[in-house]
Amino acid sequence: MAAVALIVHLGRESAAVHARELTTWLLAEGHEVRVPGNDAEITGLGEYCVEAGSLADGLDLIVTLGGDGSILRAVELTGEAEVPILGVDFGQLGYLTEVRPEDAREAVRRTLGGDHGIESRMLIETTIVTDADGRCDPHLALNEAVIERSAEANTIRLGVEFDDEFFTSYAADGMIVATPTGSTAYAFSARGPIIAPMHRSLLLTPVSPHMLFDRSLVLAPSTVIRLTVGGHRPASVSVDGRRIGVLGDGDHVECTESPYSARLVTFGPRRFHRVLKAKFGLNDR
Repeated sequence: MAAVALIVHLGRESAAVHARELTTWLLAEGHEVRVPGNDAEITGLGEYCVEAGSLADGLDLIVTLGGDGSILRAVELTGEAEVPILGVDFGQLGYLTEVRPEDAREAVRRTLGGDHGIESRMLIETTIVTDADGRCDPHLALNEAVIERSAEANTIRLGVEFDDEFFTSYAADGMIVATPTGSTAYAFSARGPIIAPMHRSLLLTPVSPHMLFDRSLVLAPSTVIRLTVGGHRPASVSVDGRRIGVLGDGDHVECTESPYSARLVTFGPRRFHRVLKAKFGLNDR
């Protein structure tokens, strides 16, 4: 018997329907089904609701029914446990999802039977340090950590250090620290480079910098990036779209490679360049 968690896109009824069908099949096969709180309520699977803190205990597989955002949420809930994640795509073509809904049951069967591969993706560990709260617990992100101006502020000033050595100060709308996986997310819209997702590196990209030096930097994954707020304008901090805090003058965040990885289920090699071509409608000639 395997323990399988379902993470469901909360805004797609088709994903909820499929979650119920998949639950019925998994139970008939003798497996345990777990569904986190909001997902259980939306899908009508309250009987299988499990608190987030215990979701990963003894878990064998996570099946996400949605898009790439559902995989990000799976990492948020279970990142340190490194449970394999099988992404079922209920949106447009995703960078992270592996199978279409009609193939989900067979994909789960194959995964539980060991007939699959694993693609390991690096995670970023982000730690907030403030005068008020000291050093907070780290947060994991598969795509990026973002430090940006609050709604009422204009530009913010961020001092940048690499491994305790000062680099320079940026006047910008914000800074993005991304993984190679996240290079096609917010960093891409800020004109950062695209990095093949199996690389291990940290991508530092300024958002609307008000200075001559406006280039992204690709750094070693072991680099400890420290971003310190200077001046009276506050900055908000988010990881993979989740706001985790606000920084004032002298507060900082530290970002570096996490010792944990996201483990994505695959069936054969993933051709990243093919996904890019499909996403952007690139021609063969």
